[in-house]
Amino acid sequence: MRRKRKQLPDDAGYRDLQRKILLKTGLLFTGSAVLIVLLYWLFLYQRFADAVVWLLQTLVFRDYDRALQFYWVVFRNNFDLLFLLAIVAVFLVSLRFYLRSFTRYFNEINRAVNALVDRESPIGLSPELAATEAKLRLIRQELVQKEQTTREAEQRKNDLVMYLAHDIRTPLTSVIGYLSLLQQAPDMDAAQRARCTGIALDKAYRLEKMVDEFFEITRFNLQELPLRLQTIDLSFMLVQLADELAPALAENGCTVRLSTQDALSVRADPDRLARVFGNLLKNAAAYSDPGTEVAVCAQREDASVAVRVRNHGPTIPPDRLEAMFERFIRLDEARTSGTGGAGLGLAIAKQIVLQHGGTICAESADGTVTFTVTLPAADSQNIHADARKS
Repeated sequence: MRRKRKQLPDDAGYRDLQRKILLKTGLLFTGSAVLIVLLYWLFLYQRFADAVVWLLQTLVFRDYDRALQFYWVVFRNNFDLLFLLAIVAVFLVSLRFYLRSFTRYFNEINRAVNALVDRESPIGLSPELAATEAKLRLIRQELVQKEQTTREAEQRKNDLVMYLAHDIRTPLTSVIGYLSLLQQAPDMDAAQRARCTGIALDKAYRLEKMVDEFFEITRFNLQELPLRLQTIDLSFMLVQLADELAPALAENGCTVRLSTQDALSVRADPDRLARVFGNLLKNAAAYSDPGTEVAVCAQREDASVAVRVRNHGPTIPPDRLEAMFERFIRLDEARTSGTGGAGLGLAIAKQIVLQHGGTICAESADGTVTFTVTLPAADSQNIHADARKS
């Protein structure tokens, strides 16, 4: 089941920032207006004019009349232009301080984004950016969880490859040993030759199964291929699979009891759906108690078709039931060599079922394990499709 994403904080967390922006904007215009009024009053103030003339006389002209004339020609006759330049200067200076007070927020956000990569750096923003800080912390938490999940899956895969490589050596050694014996003893009697040949052939089959599991790991990591949907008689498919896998169950003294309703049709990819129920039956064959019965029940439930596969075996704790559908998970490591599963069968089954819009789950109690697969019925899919068209 897809993990539900946590709800991110909404924009209500930016109200403090909005208030601060409004306050600074108001202060900018108010301050600029007050300063402009003061400049206007200052330009018209007689003592200001006297001060300018005195500065010109002292620093430039050394003559009062020439300084006064320059003041009238340059300042008084161009009063409007000088006042406009003063307004522009006041506005630009005020705007610079205004923007500078807000660019620090972008610098804080930039440092916080860099901190997402550097796990050791703290994410600390101003109180006005509390919502952004909460989102960044949540993103960091999800990144850490995804990295941890990826590392765990990679470690499980590496461990499994190591186990399979180790297990391959045992049958390979047996095959080489018995073939060498046959080569070294050409006059071996027929009964012993048949025994050696049979054992070597069994071990070769075991090797073939191991190699298939290596390819299974590779195929599982490939991109999902599109489904080739068609209407399938699910009851007929289950009968065929039960017949095909009956010998595998018989090796453990187990039997299959099939109970299905008529006219159970689903829209699905037949090859992939057969793999789902084939994996469930193979799992039952591997882990059922000897001499027990595997029950397969298929029935219509409202707009869905439910298939339950129940076998008798060790009770699985609740905290391990969900883990069975993860990649490279084997609940019984001691039986690795015996069952030879790569821990992918149930994970692949879940992936295929979800691709078909269905669900799969497991229950275990009182020495039984039950897998339930629910798929949309074919007629219900047609009804929904017609509704969408209308």
